[in-house]
Amino acid sequence: MSQDTSPLADDVLLAEVAELIVSALNLDLNPSEIEPDAPLFGEGLGLDSIDVLEIALVVSKRYGFQLRSDNDDNLRIFSSLRNLAAYIARQRTK
Repeated sequence: MSQDTSPLADDVLLAEVAELIVSALNLDLNPSEIEPDAPLFGEGLGLDSIDVLEIALVVSKRYGFQLRSDNDDNLRIFSSLRNLAAYIARQRTK
């Protein structure tokens, strides 16, 4: 399956993933307020491990692949919106 990796496609996916995060976690902010390179945990959005589970669930449903808790790359994958979107772009089946 061929995937468009143009900057526009990247921007579209970033916006889509930001919307998924805001929706899944019922955050009181506009998805465009999530900085692509800002940390999702601690400073930044301040997410916790329960939030990661919620995000993993909606990502699985939306993009057709599982984010596994035993993946050694989870800290990197969930370190920022940009890293999460890049991982989704490489893994998605939908």
